[in-house]
Amino acid sequence: MEYKIGLIHGDGIGPEIVHEAKKVLDAVCKKYGHTLIYSTLLLGGASIEAYGVPLTNETVDHAKECDAVLMGSIGGDPETSPWYQLESSKRPEVGLLGIRKALNLFANLRPVYLYDELRAACPLREEIIGDGFDIMIMRELTGGLYFGEKKTTEVDAVRTAIDTLTYNEHEIRRIAKRGFDIAMKRRRKITSIDKANVLDSSRLWRAVVEEVAKYYPEVQLEHMLVDNCAMQMVKNPAQFDVILTENMFGDILSDEASILTGSIGMLPSASLNETKFGLYEPSHGSAPNIAGQNIANPIAAILSAAMMLRYSLDLDTEADAVENAVKKTLANGYRTVDIMSDGCRQTVTSKMGDLIVSYLVEGEHKNAK
Repeated sequence: MEYKIGLIHGDGIGPEIVHEAKKVLDAVCKKYGHTLIYSTLLLGGASIEAYGVPLTNETVDHAKECDAVLMGSIGGDPETSPWYQLESSKRPEVGLLGIRKALNLFANLRPVYLYDELRAACPLREEIIGDGFDIMIMRELTGGLYFGEKKTTEVDAVRTAIDTLTYNEHEIRRIAKRGFDIAMKRRRKITSIDKANVLDSSRLWRAVVEEVAKYYPEVQLEHMLVDNCAMQMVKNPAQFDVILTENMFGDILSDEASILTGSIGMLPSASLNETKFGLYEPSHGSAPNIAGQNIANPIAAILSAAMMLRYSLDLDTEADAVENAVKKTLANGYRTVDIMSDGCRQTVTSKMGDLIVSYLVEGEHKNAK
């Protein structure tokens, strides 16, 4: 099969980790007889350097011609990068929000899975970890506070900032349906997160989710306030299957959940629209402080590529092969510095990609113990 893939290398460590993900995808193509036709797209700081803006219409148009887009992290150090001296509408992260909106990427999937090999890196006590956890965070991505009307003004000579949180029932219903569909393929439980004791938007969220739930009687639905969810995630993460939530709550909770896996460098994500098109990226940032040092963890980018194979290209066998290769690499003790522990073998970004390719192609690496 032949597919068109857009590559957004991004900023900071983005080009390094995308290179390793592409290396793995090329190995998948060679092993399974597929062809991926790549095109390079600019976003964030790289786009600012080339065009003066974080997102161009050309990037959006080219992305729409692709079957999927794989992206590295974007952005720089707000304290030192000249990108953050620009007006707020021209900073790197605006490009990311813009492409999500332009491509209608309303459903963000962030799996939070604890590998047995990384139990020691999890900050929770062993009795809390138990048999591990496997959570799918479903975050609404194109509405809410991040996309509402914003302004900073003076009211009675006092500087005042206003951010507007808006959701309509159609935005809530479509993410809820996607969440219930995914729950049907997992353990059939949804925890819907809101702040319905305070916010009108959350009360509407809860009402619409309950309406959708009537069409999925096999799925257990529970509601949980966001502050309680933040506590429960570190108290008993295994209780969760699918967490369904709005944009800002999902942003915060998924970052909290990421540390439970041992490193945010382990977490992939997928952002999907109403078709099979998706944008796939690691959940972590651009880490400009370690860019170019060949020490970044590429696993989140590689697992994002696996999600791309699964959700946009319908290549489940190939996605399984990539995920199994990652597991074998970890099982044989290879670690980048962020997940390093006693008794393991520390390796670098490029070598980690090579090892995963080796396990993908050969099944077992000749140096495996």
